[in-house]
Amino acid sequence: QVQLVESGGGLVQVGGSMRLSCAASGRTYSSPTMAWFRQAPGKEREFVTSINRSGTTTDYADSVKGRFTISRDNAKNTVYLQMNSLKPEDTAVYYCAAGRLFGVSASRFEYWGQGTQVTVSS
Repeated sequence: QVQLVESGGGLVQVGGSMRLSCAASGRTYSSPTMAWFRQAPGKEREFVTSINRSGTTTDYADSVKGRFTISRDNAKNTVYLQMNSLKPEDTAVYYCAAGRLFGVSASRFEYWGQGTQVTVSS
């Protein structure tokens, strides 16, 4: 089992920045790929970004490329999502996920955090 706890959400103005953190515990070695997904009201959960075990490979949704950066500190079992130039359409609940395989599909990730709300205000 892997437990994931997100933090860092809140209210930010358009154009602002925010950093989310996801602390992992448990059998993290069994699910080394980490990712962030988000779900806006009335919409399906969508892929945002993912990172492999070593941090050498990342993937981003087109909507966040150039604005968001995923990183990880394996010594702390923590993954970060740095979000810059935030837009109102970034408003969503952001979920951290862990899985064995690298990919963009939610079905590839076995473990999920409880989510943290990010609201971008204009």
